[in-house]
Amino acid sequence: MKNIQLLGLLLVIVGSFLPLVHVPIIGNWNYWKLDHSLAIVCWILSAGALFGIVNNSAKVARIFAILLIVLFGFTLFAVKMQSMDYFSFMPIKSFQEKLAGIVKLRWGWAVEFLGAFIIILAKNNK
Repeated sequence: MKNIQLLGLLLVIVGSFLPLVHVPIIGNWNYWKLDHSLAIVCWILSAGALFGIVNNSAKVARIFAILLIVLFGFTLFAVKMQSMDYFSFMPIKSFQEKLAGIVKLRWGWAVEFLGAFIIILAKNNK
């Protein structure tokens, strides 16, 4: 169980450095470039999951993994809302939505969610 959960934790940590959002002209952004405070919260929750894994407490590790999934969901929602707000100067709503659509999510999110789900789904072998 520990090795599989540690693999999931490693995926979450590595995923925070992978491209999560692509903004045209500017390029790819990871968690740190998206928002420093969200990146720090991600790493703190990862540390909590590590604490649960090291102390053989699957329940603690799962709680922190669920919190990580909630954080990832919140971040995805915030990215979409921020991209809509970024183009709010457009007078026509359809143009605003089209321009907000050019901000694309990248493959790093799959790694983030996969890591958190591995921590949750790992079976306890006691």
